[in-house]
Amino acid sequence: MRKIAIKTDRRNQMLDITSIVQKSVIESGVKSGICYILVPHTTAAVTINESADTDVANDILETLSKLIPYKDSYRHAEGNSDAHIKASLIGDTAMLIIEDGRLVLGTWQGIFFCEFDGPRNRNLIIKIVDDKKTEN
Repeated sequence: MRKIAIKTDRRNQMLDITSIVQKSVIESGVKSGICYILVPHTTAAVTINESADTDVANDILETLSKLIPYKDSYRHAEGNSDAHIKASLIGDTAMLIIEDGRLVLGTWQGIFFCEFDGPRNRNLIIKIVDDKKTEN
């Protein structure tokens, strides 16, 4: 298991972390297995989506902000209820197949760390499981 520090610089942000996760896969030496990704925060998330066009991430953030506004009639005293809701909708985990030492992703897919309450110093947890160690 690896814990990787992530620094965000905006309140709402999607950071492409594909290369960070792929580097962890390469360093693990696992050729075939599963890569689990966890964002251990209640106001951040992880998702897989198009990474070729940065407008997609911007569109996602803009749409989430329209659907779940920063200021509304929320009861949570901390003032970040929108971030909790966004993180719950997107989710805190992702799971990817590893084949031939590489993450299996579609042509346009990338892995994104989603910040909804930044800027902050965050963590990303990656666990890589080798198929050879799970076979009976």
